[in-house]
Amino acid sequence: MKLKFLQYFDFILLFCVIALVTFGVLFIYSSGINSEGLNVSTEYVKQIIWGSSGLLIMLAFSMVDYRKLQRYVPQIFIGACAILIFTRFFGRYVNGARSWLGIGPFGIQPSEFCKVVFILFLAWYLDRTKKSQNQKKRFIISMLIMFIPMGLILAQPDLGTALVYFPIFLVMTYIAGIPPRYILFIFLGGMLTILFTVLPIWESRIAHHTVIFVRLLTNFKLRLLLILAFGAICAISLSGIFFYRHNKYFYWITYFSAIFCGALIFSYFGGKVLKEYQVMRLIVFIDPSADPLGAGWNIIQSKTAIGSGNLLGRGYLHGTQSHYRFLPEQSTDFIFSILSEELGFVGCMTIFALYFIILIRTIFIIKNSQNAFGTFIASGVLGMFTFHFLVNVGMVMGIMPITGIPLLFLSYGGSSLWTAMTCVGLLMSVSSRKFGF
Repeated sequence: MKLKFLQYFDFILLFCVIALVTFGVLFIYSSGINSEGLNVSTEYVKQIIWGSSGLLIMLAFSMVDYRKLQRYVPQIFIGACAILIFTRFFGRYVNGARSWLGIGPFGIQPSEFCKVVFILFLAWYLDRTKKSQNQKKRFIISMLIMFIPMGLILAQPDLGTALVYFPIFLVMTYIAGIPPRYILFIFLGGMLTILFTVLPIWESRIAHHTVIFVRLLTNFKLRLLLILAFGAICAISLSGIFFYRHNKYFYWITYFSAIFCGALIFSYFGGKVLKEYQVMRLIVFIDPSADPLGAGWNIIQSKTAIGSGNLLGRGYLHGTQSHYRFLPEQSTDFIFSILSEELGFVGCMTIFALYFIILIRTIFIIKNSQNAFGTFIASGVLGMFTFHFLVNVGMVMGIMPITGIPLLFLSYGGSSLWTAMTCVGLLMSVSSRKFGF
């Protein structure tokens, strides 16, 4: 049994994870060095403990047959949602969100672990309904499954973590065979909602002059008129579908008018719900110079650190941006900035290569899995890992807004590290079972 397990064990994934965690510990240590060369932080010690225990968790999940988890998944999902509700009312406040549970100095972030539970539960549902002929119903229920934990996390409020559930959902439903037009409906609606939310902020805080098109969004009466117009078009087109069932024009008119109508409604509430610091993050993403000593400071200093690394970097422990404390949250959200400054372009490409191998390996597992439940689990992990990587790296480079999403395996934090390593353990379990082990 032991030899058979080792025969099918995914040593490539193991190597990549250990390499990334090692890089993480090294640069968390570097982030704790001050301008005098003294270590003023013990975060690297905690990260070593979390990394070592996370490795055991990963190996444990790799040895467990993931198929045996199916019978317990609904109960685990209900339990996870109950913990999220408890956290909302009794959790600790950290960085403006009540998203932590703990005793004394020890704390965990339940919303991180709920990503794994969500992947398992959605995979369970998609597997049970894979032979269903009613794809619309299947998609709507899948969407409701996503909105439950997502809504509970938004209530904390933790926008960054909640956003991760969206790409997981999109990738899993696509792999599950949900028609692309349904998935595109949610994707386009989400993108338009973000655009309609940002445009009024851009006009008032950056452009400083009235734009005719944006007036449709800033004037409540004009927005309401637009909503009613698109709603009427949608209703008329729906009646056309009812009377002329085979006319595709009515279908697509309904499709796009519903997207615009929904985006106008949700963007209105989005503008009301966004807090001032979230608004400022959007502003400095568009124009960091709008508040260079305030909200724009993080992006400016991060880009400075990355740019100063050049080809080979300044050398390990010789970075200036982190040691002189120009970078806030430098051991968590901006860990990649420190690595880029000290190891340069070559170091960045090494990290990119390790992530690329993990993502390609995950795609290989999806393609070769002989079990639908395992395929859906791997696709959820793919969506999660890809989103974390693209958003965090894009954030520190200034090409995406600051969202507080960590760089998995590298950023300081036990909850995110354990979650990522649990996901890798599940990938290993799916990979090895395709051989019948």
